Amino acid sequence: MQYRKIEKTGIELSAIGLGGHEYLPNGSSRGFNEDRQDAVKPGYTGQGYGGDKRRELLKMAYENGINFFDVTIDPEKEALGRNLREVPPPHDIYIQTRPEGMGYGYDPENKKMATYALLKTEVQRILTLMQRDHIDFLNFPFLQTALDADPEYLDKMRHNVTELKREGLIRFATADNFSGEQTYLSQINAECFDTLAMNFSFADNAACQTVLPVAQSQDMGIITREVFQKGRLFKMGEEAGITDRSLLARISLKWNLSISQVTTTLVGADHTEHLQNTLSILEHIELTDEENETLDKLRTSPTYQTYSTERRERFLEK
Repeated sequence: MQYRKIEKTGIELSAIGLGGHEYLPNGSSRGFNEDRQDAVKPGYTGQGYGGDKRRELLKMAYENGINFFDVTIDPEKEALGRNLREVPPPHDIYIQTRPEGMGYGYDPENKKMATYALLKTEVQRILTLMQRDHIDFLNFPFLQTALDADPEYLDKMRHNVTELKREGLIRFATADNFSGEQTYLSQINAECFDTLAMNFSFADNAACQTVLPVAQSQDMGIITREVFQKGRLFKMGEEAGITDRSLLARISLKWNLSISQVTTTLVGADHTEHLQNTLSILEHIELTDEENETLDKLRTSPTYQTYSTERRERFLEK
């Protein structure tokens, strides 16, 4: 495993992190694609999370030095907390999660996240659910609409992060959004966040223009996700005549980790074979000439052209 240091925190994260999603037979993630409205509410339980297959994935992650784990919805949180007791990690790990029903578009103008009493109660609920005494990285996923509606929103974020840390409920704070560059820069300038989380890939890379360099100047870490663009990567491959999905996955991961500001890239895995394919890139993490040529072929596909243009325009829009 390679480890990358977040200068602002002094800690090192594994270059590959393991996401908490579990999957349906068709390959889509559980919860969101079973009952989306309930899945993003506090108290959603689901069924059958954290079983034998997930425990085997955790064992493989440990054996290969992964020390960063991300969970989103409640059944993923509960399962990870339970699995960590059933299969204790042999080394220190860091867990990232988010308050439920407060982020993105789940709460208009993200007002709940700005109210300390509500946020603290939610963090305490999560800790009880996971049976842990603190959250390593709490993700604050608010949108530009929150900033537009409340001129004091960032001041409230600074207060909330400071207080949660002071009370020992969280160690670090991650800023996240789906609004794009303007919001990320506001989050960086708030100077209360330790890391940024974002969708990022060779087809969704507008953050390279300004956000990543500015975050680096503040010694922040960068946590990336959606490396495979929710499956569009494989559609691009089909259009370019490249049908080896494992190869496409490895190349996309390598591209992500070739960007110097990226600290860790989150991957999902349904089976140990999927995780093993991911981990194999560590044997030669630099992109080869042949792999760069494959990326060039992918960039000629209609899906790449449409997706990359749409993502760039959306990320950079004012």
